[in-house]
Amino acid sequence: MNVTPIQRPGDAPLPAPRTLGLPFDPLLLAAAVGLLVCSLVTVAGATRNEIPGDPNHYLDRQAIYGVIGLVLMFALSRLDYSRLRELKLGLYGLMLATILLVLGLGGLTRGSRRWISLPFFQFQPSELGKLLLIASLAAFIVDRARWLGDRQTSARIMLLALLPALFVIAQPDLGTGLVFVTIAVAMLFIAGTPWRHFAAFAVVAGLAVVLVLVVAPALGVHLLKPYQVDRLTAFLHPSDDPSSAGYQQNQSLIAIGSGGKTGRGLEQATQTTLNYLPEQSTDFIFSSLGERFGFAGSALALSLYALLIWRALRILTVAKNLYGSLIAGGIVAMLMFQVFVNVGMTLGIMPITGVPLPLLSFGGSSMLVTFLAIGLLQSIYVQARDIEARKGRALLSQ
Repeated sequence: MNVTPIQRPGDAPLPAPRTLGLPFDPLLLAAAVGLLVCSLVTVAGATRNEIPGDPNHYLDRQAIYGVIGLVLMFALSRLDYSRLRELKLGLYGLMLATILLVLGLGGLTRGSRRWISLPFFQFQPSELGKLLLIASLAAFIVDRARWLGDRQTSARIMLLALLPALFVIAQPDLGTGLVFVTIAVAMLFIAGTPWRHFAAFAVVAGLAVVLVLVVAPALGVHLLKPYQVDRLTAFLHPSDDPSSAGYQQNQSLIAIGSGGKTGRGLEQATQTTLNYLPEQSTDFIFSSLGERFGFAGSALALSLYALLIWRALRILTVAKNLYGSLIAGGIVAMLMFQVFVNVGMTLGIMPITGVPLPLLSFGGSSMLVTFLAIGLLQSIYVQARDIEARKGRALLSQ
């Protein structure tokens, strides 16, 4: 049995242990690994017929992304996240530069410029931009902590988030742009911004919606792309055009409904294997999961998300400083918004957007950035345990 020695007057200071127990949050890691396993199993079945002669093409790449993501997560968990506060201007500038770069150099895919083609995968700067926004915005809020009741502070923080969000929406990627705004609102809420400021934000948001959907079209100015209008129309009136605008959502509902309690299995999952279900490995991977594994598989995936978010909220409450709490809060908002929107659109309760399902949808950018975010959460956890350990050692030394 190891016994901690009691420090006597005049003795050299005892070294502070890094953590008590494991050097990471095991439940947070278990949730992330569990979702990665769900992703690999689902992607394997959903994409086995995509490339003739290479049924494991997408599975192999997703596995590589997952392994690299785990390595990055562990590496980031060993660093002191507080150092990022000193780099806030550089992080914010890097976020804007990469987002603007894709507008100029990004390849055009299905009418959108969201990716920069690299030798091994397509890099999506807006995915990394979410995490860079969280780290930089948290630092800006901490710097203005004494003036959080000031309207100018709230306005400045929202403008810092709206600027990159507008560039992302211009790609066009409305869903990811809304993630940027959601992150800022959540971080201001955690910082203790007065409710009257949020009421003002709600009024401005309502006016913006009216301007985009009513006033501008009446004047002959169409700010939304035609396919975005079709998606919104299909969401509001899903039965009006089931073979065109409402096709994606209808096929998603058929896939999930046909899964029943335990799923149809790999061979009988016709919506997925026969390509009736669109984007079955990315935007609608939850539908593919539901068809193949039914309610049981869907419930398992959602339970893992619940565990992931619960542990992130727990880390938010034990962070050693406000900066850590804000980072954790921003990550929670990012994950919750993406899960709600993605799963909601597959169930017909949210409009269709291009928001990926974290750790489940196929894609290198989303996978790596999500693991980096979890690495930041682990870093906050480790630093909090350091403080706890030092306090315990100090009490024993008295």
